Amino acid sequence: MLVMNGARAKMRRRIVITGTGMITPLGHSVSENWENLKSGCSGVGQITLFDASKFKTRIAAEVRDFEFHDYFPQEPQWEFVGRNAQFVLAAAKQAVEESGIDASQMDPTRLGVYLGSGEGEQDFAQCTGIVARAIQSGTLEVSEFMAGILEQLHPIDELEKEPNMPTAHVAHVFGAEGPNLNCLTACAASSQAIGEASEIIRSGGADVMISGGTHSMIHPFGLTGFSLLGALSVRNDQPQEASRPFDRDRDGFVLGEGSGIVILEELEHAKRRGAPILGELMGFGSSADAHRLTDSHPEGRGAASSIESALTDGQMNRDEIGYVNSHGTSTAVNDRIETLAVRRVFKDRADNLPVSSIKSMLGHLIAAAGAVELATCLMAIRDGVLPPTINYTTPDPECDLDYIPNEAREVKLDTALSNSFGFGGQNIALIVRRFSG
Repeated sequence: MLVMNGARAKMRRRIVITGTGMITPLGHSVSENWENLKSGCSGVGQITLFDASKFKTRIAAEVRDFEFHDYFPQEPQWEFVGRNAQFVLAAAKQAVEESGIDASQMDPTRLGVYLGSGEGEQDFAQCTGIVARAIQSGTLEVSEFMAGILEQLHPIDELEKEPNMPTAHVAHVFGAEGPNLNCLTACAASSQAIGEASEIIRSGGADVMISGGTHSMIHPFGLTGFSLLGALSVRNDQPQEASRPFDRDRDGFVLGEGSGIVILEELEHAKRRGAPILGELMGFGSSADAHRLTDSHPEGRGAASSIESALTDGQMNRDEIGYVNSHGTSTAVNDRIETLAVRRVFKDRADNLPVSSIKSMLGHLIAAAGAVELATCLMAIRDGVLPPTINYTTPDPECDLDYIPNEAREVKLDTALSNSFGFGGQNIALIVRRFSG
């Protein structure tokens, strides 16, 4: 691709995707996830990871029946590895195996890792127990509290809670000695990681990046935070119908967990080693609402700006986009603002542009959501099938696009847009297309 820079022209490094991996509430592989997404299955159920009976929201989309040692042998190094790190290591192993990338067959300093990872599991039960034992006569004895902390909390276990640890583990396991970064921009994190990882390759800082995200906030602290914001669905008696993006009767999102990974690779590097090419990453757009910490800009300015920036970055016309994998959280504000942003960018064409939200089935994987959704776009392009928005029964006058309600749709698709909009006003848009040589 030729990019003009003043009076000079230079070739822009093209970025292709050569591997994908997923661990989500709908399955432990890309193929299992894709079959369940096409079928409109829901991964939402009652919370089993802890006792949520006293919470207003008692449902979530958990990764069930996952065994880390199905992917990695039982060794001392994994004794304290956190849930989020387990997910990403398993997803990365899938992606690396599909890609065939091997650090021992290349300069390892040209292989990097960039993830959007959340914090690890929280010491809720231990910490509350220590506090309870440190309370004497109604007053917290700080010395008793500190003694309990030092006696009962393990240093490596505490280290595993840091959000940079998944990147460290992935780099160690796969021999990636190149750039190693993590970002945590809430719901936009893994999409931002993928976009910025692609820029590292374009700038010549690496040839291959293992990128994506991982997160699990299905714990008392995570549930409490989102409950206090009033962001979660309370449809506890109908968990599989609780996530209903763009539906008039939506009442909040459903908390999910999991990991999604893509292998980003410079095109000529991928060709030289005969790698499978699943698609090409064309555009990356980033913006901030600069409005409120929890609400998008009411005119959809930030979201629209990120989409327009992705189109500009990819030197693409808006008419080339054949499908939008929406952020689509199932909250009143997000769904309305995203609809407005799509209309703002695509104008009259928005009426005929298919849009869907797989969060209706997966719940919201928070930092991991964007990577899973981008990988889903690749499968939609490959198979010519658009995943549905399930639980869409009652149209909302303020959400008036084609949301692919309830059943997957067969189409010919070459190019897809994936939106990720995070708390704090961080907006990311990614564009992928069918690889055409």
